[in-house]
Amino acid sequence: MTKDNIQRIPRRIAQTVLNSLKGGVVPRIGLPYITVGRRKEIEALLHDVDIISEGGASFRFIVGKYGSGKSFLLQIIRNYVMDRGFAVVDADLSPERRLQGTHGQGLATYRELISNLSVKTKPEGGALSMILDKWINSVQTETAERTGLNPDSTEFEQKVVQQIYAVIRSMHELVHGFDFARLLSIYYKAFINDDDDMKGRVLKWFRGEYSTKTEARQDLGVNVIISDDDWYEYLKLFAYFFRQAGYSGLLMLVDELVNIYKIPNAITRQYNYEKILTMYNDALQGKARYIGTIMCGTPQCVEDTRRGIYSYEALRSRLQEGKFSKQSDEDLLAPVIKLQPLTNEEMLVLSEKLAGLHSSLYGYETKLTDNDLADFIRIEYGRIGADTNITPREIIRDFIELLDILYQNPDRDVKSLLQSDAFSYAKPESEDKAIDPGFADFTI
Repeated sequence: MTKDNIQRIPRRIAQTVLNSLKGGVVPRIGLPYITVGRRKEIEALLHDVDIISEGGASFRFIVGKYGSGKSFLLQIIRNYVMDRGFAVVDADLSPERRLQGTHGQGLATYRELISNLSVKTKPEGGALSMILDKWINSVQTETAERTGLNPDSTEFEQKVVQQIYAVIRSMHELVHGFDFARLLSIYYKAFINDDDDMKGRVLKWFRGEYSTKTEARQDLGVNVIISDDDWYEYLKLFAYFFRQAGYSGLLMLVDELVNIYKIPNAITRQYNYEKILTMYNDALQGKARYIGTIMCGTPQCVEDTRRGIYSYEALRSRLQEGKFSKQSDEDLLAPVIKLQPLTNEEMLVLSEKLAGLHSSLYGYETKLTDNDLADFIRIEYGRIGADTNITPREIIRDFIELLDILYQNPDRDVKSLLQSDAFSYAKPESEDKAIDPGFADFTI
């Protein structure tokens, strides 16, 4: 990272990135400044994105150890696809958020996904009302340009209505499409009448916040609500609608699959795996359009044949790698992408980038040399021998701590500090944490 590049990094972004990484979580902003490696994985996933934009669908699993970079890769893809005109929804699964549940856990996941709905112009989430309003405004603008009519005329309004209802009618053939289209028409009428209260009710319905059909009927005159069983069908409708509204499609990102693996009840786990199978089949059989799904988990929560995804035979037979695939010839077009560790050289480049961020934030000229960075990487990998459990997350946390100490104690040098008792290394994380119900997989 050159000095000019360092100077262009806003301090707010540098602070957010360093604080997030030191805390073991993935920042939502500033990723281009620290992205290293993963070129093949990114290219494979972006190939899926091209298929989605052409009317197809995709479904992928990203599998890697704790701290190997799964969530980091998700955020990179999230930023890439928003730049390509996609809408993105994302959620981390938890004991309260699953794909299927008996106490609304599936609907809770849907609500989280819609709450995090993001586009390029609103990347922080909460973009639903903006997308709807932008759609109506774009139809009005397009109609004015095409017809040359006065926007205040009755004829102009009729043309706009025709265009709006052309989109709505195209959804009637889809599952739950009639109800979804009816809510869109209610929203449109509320928009042109400046009825913010009615717009709010429609948004509440779209967010899955109506708990009873009676309440929805009283507020909106509709006899249906989004439920635990059918929330994915409505995401497919959103994907189709977003395409009609000018976006390239919808990408759904689901992290922390380990929380399904942790479910103690075998039948409940199987129901969740059955939901994954339904979503997977929809994507590969052409039942879904303009939507892609990426799910992340550890090797254990995917490959364990006793309680992982592979315990569900229909999924195992679809996802398990064939006899020709091996680590040196990994098939990145397969439904499961296994993340390999970053190389020593890639970790060296990442350390250099982080050092640049740190010096930019605190306004000092970094004194770390290439030899200092090499010593750090050598000592990090050497402290636990050839153990491959060491992950980018541990190394990053150690390095940021090292930068903080050196900044506050400029008389210290890297090698002596790393070899002293004053520096505490991050502990390697083992896969058996996946069975601890209290453990949260905050991976980068």
